[in-house]
Amino acid sequence: MLSSVPLSLGISASLGELSASAQGVIQTIRVEGNRRVEPETVRSYLTFGPGDAYDPAAVDESLKTLFATGLFQDVRIRREGSVIVVIVAENPIVNQVAFEGNKEVEDETLSAEVQLKPRAVYTRARVQADTQRILDVYRRQGLYSAQVDPKIIQLDTNRIDVVFEINEGPTTKVRAINFIGNSAFSDSQLRFVITTTQTNLLSFLKSTNIYDADRLSYDRELLRQFYMKNGYADIRVLSATADLDTGGRGFFITFTIEEGPRYRFGAIDIETALPSLNVDAIRGGILTRSGRVYNSEKVEKTVEALTIKVSQQGYAFAQVRPRFDRDPASQTIGITYVIEEGPRIYIERINIVGNFRTQDDVIRREFRFAEGDAYNRLLVETARKRLRALGFFKAVEIDTTPGTTADRVVLTVTVVEQPTGELSFGVGYSTTEGVIGDISVTERNLMGRGQYVRLGFSGSMERAQVDFSFTEPRFLDRNLAAGFDLFHKEVDLRDVASFRQRNTGANLRMGFPIANNTQLGVRYRFEREEIYDATANASLAVQQAAAEGEVEVSSVGYTVAYDTRNLPQSPTSGVFASFSQDLAGVGGDVNYIRSVADGRGYYPITNKITLVGRAQGGVIEGWGGSELRMTDLFFKGGETIRGFERAGYGPRDACTDPATGIRIPNCAQDALGGKMFWATTAEVRFPLPLIPENLGMQGAVFVDAGSLWDPSEQALAAVTLPRPASGSCSAATLGETCGEGSFIFDSDQIRLSTGFSIIWQSPLGPLRADVAEALLKADFDKTEIFRFGASTNF
Repeated sequence: MLSSVPLSLGISASLGELSASAQGVIQTIRVEGNRRVEPETVRSYLTFGPGDAYDPAAVDESLKTLFATGLFQDVRIRREGSVIVVIVAENPIVNQVAFEGNKEVEDETLSAEVQLKPRAVYTRARVQADTQRILDVYRRQGLYSAQVDPKIIQLDTNRIDVVFEINEGPTTKVRAINFIGNSAFSDSQLRFVITTTQTNLLSFLKSTNIYDADRLSYDRELLRQFYMKNGYADIRVLSATADLDTGGRGFFITFTIEEGPRYRFGAIDIETALPSLNVDAIRGGILTRSGRVYNSEKVEKTVEALTIKVSQQGYAFAQVRPRFDRDPASQTIGITYVIEEGPRIYIERINIVGNFRTQDDVIRREFRFAEGDAYNRLLVETARKRLRALGFFKAVEIDTTPGTTADRVVLTVTVVEQPTGELSFGVGYSTTEGVIGDISVTERNLMGRGQYVRLGFSGSMERAQVDFSFTEPRFLDRNLAAGFDLFHKEVDLRDVASFRQRNTGANLRMGFPIANNTQLGVRYRFEREEIYDATANASLAVQQAAAEGEVEVSSVGYTVAYDTRNLPQSPTSGVFASFSQDLAGVGGDVNYIRSVADGRGYYPITNKITLVGRAQGGVIEGWGGSELRMTDLFFKGGETIRGFERAGYGPRDACTDPATGIRIPNCAQDALGGKMFWATTAEVRFPLPLIPENLGMQGAVFVDAGSLWDPSEQALAAVTLPRPASGSCSAATLGETCGEGSFIFDSDQIRLSTGFSIIWQSPLGPLRADVAEALLKADFDKTEIFRFGASTNF
């Protein structure tokens, strides 16, 4: 009886095992092939376990799960009776990642881009993804023919080195940019609107001539916004294509545009259902005017201004929505600004993502709202556009997600930063200064603080200059730009006034908007001026000025500027006007007050022909008993009235000995400058016949008129006989004597010239040639027929 019990139990167990095996029940899971990964880790990824019935579907699902971990390069599962054997081959560990053959892109840039890192698990999918990431980096650099071949070097203990062998190939850049369907604006004008540029001889100094798909998308939006600002409300940029030429040497970019008609504003009104809202009090925020050319930017600014004014009356959640009434027949767009109560939603938090360099406060200061304020969708969109316009970011997105309660939202600002430093090199030629050149280094986002700094060197055959500028665009966290400039300049004026001039000094400045399209700038300037190297045959006035040596000028001033031009680089409509005054005598050796006004207008006669008008003038006077020096005066020539040389009209030394009245032989008839001047220009610009418009060439005919007169007391004292003055010399008295009185040629008579120009927005920059004939002039003026100027920035 005692011996039968264990026998009975043994038979029972054996029968149970046979029964489980027969039924396919899993008793044990064994893991083989693992080195780093624990067996329990492997078992945790299985969708079955001991005690479960064997199921091929569960085995298949477990295989997929194990492969998805990225830990294994091979996994097999087999069944041995009631035992499941999981055989794994682990992926190797990356020892190091190296790059070979890369010259245009540094190792640090590529290392930051790839996902494979030392001590990471190697997978084929990861190396393929990193290969594509490297190719994307090279494509952003314009190297579309680059090839990347990943190599694996086996090491001991299941470790590997990953080497990306790179063949960069030639750079693929933008060879040409063309536009189809544009009639209101020429190809050359639209090229000023977009950020992508054509390749030219010195494009190696910048990267905007490298094809970038993201930049091309941004350019499409810039074109649309430009047309919308200029009345073309139906504008459609149908496509922006980049075609690689057959040799793989460059891209030809083509924008296809459907402009539509040009609209003007129709009736403008405000509609609201808000109780007790004072509509008359907010009408001042309307910038759109009936009869004016339609401008989407003014619509957006009006919406923002009205939103703020309504909130100031206690309606924090009010929303302003423009309702458009388009009339294709009259080509007008009426706008009703509908003001309604919006949902009561607050901004709980503002998160900023992607700003690895730019500081958070630089981004937050572009918002017109803060955490805890009422949420307004239009203000959020306006903030996005404002951030994009900074030029610090390649892309800006603002996403809205629910907050901790139903009436709260979280704003997530995602930015993609782009380079903000720039090396600029310029070359040119003019008939007045000869070869011109400049080089500058600029940083628009200094240390991520949003500050602007520039160091520049420039010069020509007659000028050398170095300057340093710093600007804080949001001084004291207000819409106030403040900064300073340091400068040193030496100018050789011996061809026109027989002396050289040296200026060294500094500026302190501030600027801020005072109205729509209107800016006010205030400044303080201190400089040391010196006239030196006066030639032996220089005017007595010049010699006396040079004998004074160095003087100090301390001045304060301001400038008010109004600008509505549609395209500052090549305008076809709009107005620019400025008025400035400077008061010297806040310390220093010189006392004067100088006033200068300048006005320019652009009117499109047709889509292709533009009328340009300009009027300018200035006056300077001493005060406090101080006499004006020659360097304080205005010197004018072909830059204001074409057909005249540099400093070609205005007061001039008659070259007569004041003691004897006899003409001085070999004397330079130096320009002496004047206290007052005015100048006007009327010009008609038009496309040149038989010349393709995409070359960017224009012709122009013009008429210039103006005058400069009234020399300084210093000059008069230096070259005047000690006898009663009876007037100024005329050119008819250029014989042996000049008679009694002043020995300075001076006349306020009108100078007049006319001529034609050829203007070319060339791949190397703007070129202009003027041929002019002086129709009215003083006998002592110096004229020229041809004037040429060329300059470019890279």
